[in-house]
Amino acid sequence: MAWPRLPGSGRRGAAQPGRLSGCQAGVSRHNWMAGPGGTRLLVSCGMAGPVLFTAAWVASLLLQSGYSATRLQLSGLAAMDARDPQIMIAGFIVLGACSIAFGAALGRVAAAGSAGPWLVKSAGAATVAAGLFRRDHMLLTGPGFAGESWHNQVHDLVSGVAYAAMIAAPLMLARRFRGDPDWAGLSRPLQGLALTSAAALALFASRAAEPWNGVVQRAAVTLALAAVVLIATRMLSLHPGSGAEPERPERAGDLGCCRAAGVACWPGGHNRPGGTCREPVAPAVPARRACRLRAG
Repeated sequence: MAWPRLPGSGRRGAAQPGRLSGCQAGVSRHNWMAGPGGTRLLVSCGMAGPVLFTAAWVASLLLQSGYSATRLQLSGLAAMDARDPQIMIAGFIVLGACSIAFGAALGRVAAAGSAGPWLVKSAGAATVAAGLFRRDHMLLTGPGFAGESWHNQVHDLVSGVAYAAMIAAPLMLARRFRGDPDWAGLSRPLQGLALTSAAALALFASRAAEPWNGVVQRAAVTLALAAVVLIATRMLSLHPGSGAEPERPERAGDLGCCRAAGVACWPGGHNRPGGTCREPVAPAVPARRACRLRAG
């Protein structure tokens, strides 16, 4: 198949055989909600998972009579000696599964790149493992504790992975979103939530806040999950009523819009196979501005 070459098409980002130009790739990935049904459901998982997980630990915490709520940690609520541990086990698994689903949807957004969605899915997988490999006891120390079982050690390992990924994901996404007009507003809030969560986890790990360590841990996790909810909310609000980003322009029209972060179309491009685009335009040119196209 012969691909049309317009003046300047030799630049990097121009249409080349076997791959989409910068404009085409940007539009196809930005138009993430236009694919098969179910994408909106995957995005909704980014809100449902954190909400259900929070509900699980609140309900489980209320059932643990005889223990101080300030000392109990999230993992302890699913421990072998916890009361009704299945509530918290389900909370871990649901949160993990929802995070994996949301990460898959986030990967379809051009502005998110690949590292951020991968970290979200990694945090989800580690969270599922944390629910399946349980701690031995609700408290870390106590009479009769004779060492840790293998599944307790696995739990500690995957919990560390989950914590790291939950903090790294919003930091990575904040960096990526900074240069995209549709997402730049989330950059600072995501960065603030991630850094505050990291500080709280450092305080939790130091045990300097005892006997309030359980409260500190729950606050740290809630802040990290709030970042996920923030992203999911933005994804669902990008296009009122549908959650979709701008649609592909009509072929017969004389106007089109290429909103992939600063990518402008050459005259004659139509944001479809055969359209030719150049490198990102100067920052002074708004990426949201529609570029005038001629019907081919």
